Amino acid sequence: MLVLIWMSLVFCAKGTVVVKIKHCQTGSYCITLPEGEITAENRLCVVLPCSFTNDAVFNVTGLIWYKCDSAIKERCDKSGTGKLIFNSSSNENVQPEFRGRVSLLETNVTKKNCSIIINDLRKSDSGSYELRLVGNKDGKTDGFTFISKATITITDLIQAPTVVIHPLTEGQHITLTCTAPGLCSGAVPNITWMWRKPGESHISGNSIGLRTENLTAIRQRHSSTLTFDRSATQSGTNITCKVTFTENIDTEESLIVNLTIRASGSETNVGKNTACW
Repeated sequence: MLVLIWMSLVFCAKGTVVVKIKHCQTGSYCITLPEGEITAENRLCVVLPCSFTNDAVFNVTGLIWYKCDSAIKERCDKSGTGKLIFNSSSNENVQPEFRGRVSLLETNVTKKNCSIIINDLRKSDSGSYELRLVGNKDGKTDGFTFISKATITITDLIQAPTVVIHPLTEGQHITLTCTAPGLCSGAVPNITWMWRKPGESHISGNSIGLRTENLTAIRQRHSSTLTFDRSATQSGTNITCKVTFTENIDTEESLIVNLTIRASGSETNVGKNTACW
């Protein structure tokens, strides 16, 4: 089988370059996937960019994604070694460990966008991923599987939460906001606070103002705010925000609150010295 390859460069917002390669098998059947592996962190999410073209006589009505063993070079849907992880038409035969975790970025399959997002990532999600088109041709049910695959590797969670300390409010209250890493639409993480004054052990505090923002249909931002009176702390107080995902996978960020009183005694500033634990 003749496979033709085109390469393109896509510049991301953060300045990194994603190389996409267009693989063509036969006729007008082509799939565009990232070159090399896609790396993501445990319990966060990953987007697998994908687009395709097909022969005009084949009416695509659905998309199916399979997860294959990375060592398998042949079609894993045909060999029986692949796990069905997503079917745009039905969840009936989707593997239980993937059910509800995989979504299309564009649900209208006529737009030729086969990109998916996988939420609540696990180490076992590492592997290669294969796309199959389903539809009809000449009035009969038909399908086409691309032999080119995308590779995803899941690493340990190393991203820490982002903690922001806000200017003092009227009445000298201190407010902090902790935002969980990742803009994912999977399970909502648990956000907790701990703090300790110099020489004391940590005291757990309840999250106040837990908030989930729907940024897009597939992107969410999870955050929590903590507010307490200035008198409840002192210079050098250590405050920690801990974010816990499913299976008790967690990450945290700590900061030290320093209170500075101006010479006039009329203003109080809060400084911070951020440190990852």
